[in-house]
Amino acid sequence: MKTIGLIGGMSWESSLLYYQTINQRVKEKLGGHHSAKSLMYSVDFQEIKILQHQGKWDEATKIMIDLAQKLESGGAELIVICTNTMHKMAKEIEESVSIPLLHIADATANEIVNDRIKKVALLGTAFTMEQDFYKGRLIERFGLEVIVPNESERKVIHDIIYEELCLGIIKEESRQSYLKIIKGLSEQGAEAVILGCTEITILISQDDCSIPVYDTTRLHAEYAVDFALREI
Repeated sequence: MKTIGLIGGMSWESSLLYYQTINQRVKEKLGGHHSAKSLMYSVDFQEIKILQHQGKWDEATKIMIDLAQKLESGGAELIVICTNTMHKMAKEIEESVSIPLLHIADATANEIVNDRIKKVALLGTAFTMEQDFYKGRLIERFGLEVIVPNESERKVIHDIIYEELCLGIIKEESRQSYLKIIKGLSEQGAEAVILGCTEITILISQDDCSIPVYDTTRLHAEYAVDFALREI
């Protein structure tokens, strides 16, 4: 079993799900008292959030590179970034270490392609929905058609993530807002929806939706375990 290096804390709410899912997956695969070999470096998300919203991505990249290198020095044999948005600097992080970086979009897209779905809706932070670092990878590497909500809907999704979900606040009216947006995207032809922020899974599940839901948190965590056990 390889040792999984986790860059977490963005937010700790979803990092908790990563740790739980990874260990559940190992138990399912190996049985007995097996659990994952892992290291997590958890940041103070307030500092990262400020850099994100001030557009100081170069500073954020330096922090992420430092974290990846510390995990490698600590014995990690692969890197998992426990957030969708910070995959914006995945290339720079990957180039800074000698161990594999497992990209969250790849883990998700592999499942979508296997299910023969072509057109997907993407929900996430404004950074993930509006910039190309995530959508572009889905389009260019996997041939998917990706649609996102309109501007006002993107703001609703973004604000709920930062003002509620990252703080562990769950509101039924927010769930209904998300479901209304998902319904509209489905009416535009989306065959499935990607929960492209690791906190959204706290609010929305497959039981809530009439179209397939791809939970990036679960898929990424399980992908990491399968890699660590040399199954992929």
